[in-house]
Amino acid sequence: MGTYPKQQTHILKMNNSPSRIIRPATTADIPDIMPVFDEARQKMQASGNWKQWINGYPSVEVVQNDIQQQGGFVIEDDGKIVGYFAFLPSPEPTYKEIFDGQWLDDTLPYHVIHRMGGKHGTHGIFSSIMEFAFARERNIRIDTHRDNVIMQHNLAKHGFAYCGIIYLVSGDERLAFQEVRGKRLEGRRLFKYFFQLRHILTIFNLFHGKKLRGVGHRTPCAVQPYAS
Repeated sequence: MGTYPKQQTHILKMNNSPSRIIRPATTADIPDIMPVFDEARQKMQASGNWKQWINGYPSVEVVQNDIQQQGGFVIEDDGKIVGYFAFLPSPEPTYKEIFDGQWLDDTLPYHVIHRMGGKHGTHGIFSSIMEFAFARERNIRIDTHRDNVIMQHNLAKHGFAYCGIIYLVSGDERLAFQEVRGKRLEGRRLFKYFFQLRHILTIFNLFHGKKLRGVGHRTPCAVQPYAS
């Protein structure tokens, strides 16, 4: 991994949490981090995801490694740790090859987010992590288990695109996602809207031409842009 730049404490303004912060994790935080994983694992299993975070993963050693790389972060509400995630710079070795798809961008540096978890009854953890991450990096990659429907819902909600399949060192499959913000992404959106508009105009012209040829005078249905 590359050298990770030092980060200052990130203060978030939450509607229901007046004092949420994200700060670098320390080894002294580990006894409070591990219960976060336990509760996140329980939530996964309750939603039908029994195959992710098994066999003692994430372990204390994994968290210690995150911290040593200056990539481990805790989320605090009113001074209590309620969430954890790893935010690490590229390259991620398991992302070197992607199958059945491709990355949105495979040329720019990126950060990857791993080991996201929050405690029961804590809201907005994913959104808080996204606010933190995109304040520091516009190119983010994340992978998750096929059965983790909660994570996939949050990724789609925050604009991430499904890119394909990657394989962990263990050989286990993961679904890979990426979001690139900034000028490059805006260019993609402009192209998307252009082709949607062209699609609408094409249908309109076809209908209008038929109407002029006397095909019929029924009230046309509204034309909806296609979803890509």
